[in-house]
Amino acid sequence: MYEDKQDNYFAFVRKDIEPLLPARAGRVLEVGCGGGGTLAWLKASGRARWIAGIELFPDAAAVARTRLDELHEGDVDQHIGRFAPGSFDLILCLDVLEHLVDPWDTLTRLQALLRPGGQLIASLPNIRHHSVILPLLLSGTWRYETAGIMDRTHLRFFSRATAIDLIEQAGLQLAAERSTYAWGSWDQWKDRLTFGMFRDLLSFQYLLSARKPGASQLQAG
Repeated sequence: MYEDKQDNYFAFVRKDIEPLLPARAGRVLEVGCGGGGTLAWLKASGRARWIAGIELFPDAAAVARTRLDELHEGDVDQHIGRFAPGSFDLILCLDVLEHLVDPWDTLTRLQALLRPGGQLIASLPNIRHHSVILPLLLSGTWRYETAGIMDRTHLRFFSRATAIDLIEQAGLQLAAERSTYAWGSWDQWKDRLTFGMFRDLLSFQYLLSARKPGASQLQAG
């Protein structure tokens, strides 16, 4: 199904994570790095010194290989073992965990790659968004799409509570979170007008920042 994705699916630079980023992170790994745009941006901006990625889709991996210090092409679970435990300051899992068969096990293994005090940033679509809940309640409709929350390549679905539980089961401590809203929608303004009372129904996606327990921590940006 990934062959049906448009090129910009793999080329998008995730600058929406900037408020959660540390000021500097020496070694950064991105799982599902696409064409490597986000990692290249981190290195060009001085936030990362050495960047590595794992990417399943061959065309995107070919582009990333020209940008990164190290690139592994294939399934994430087959390549995690290529990195030494405690060897990364920051790991990115942006719109990737919902595509995995067992994200709980994968995240636990990724946690082992972080040094003590290291950081992981994940983004996960919110299955409680009104665009999913209302059609299900009113007409019994559960329709898969080519992109978005109901992307047909998604294997797992998360609400805010279960996304946080996923993070914590991996042995990470939630440090910060942000809600994002569907592009072109009024959900952000609705959230403000209702003083956040319906945020779980209006949030399109959650950005979660978590840390590996340990004495040293990266300085926030």
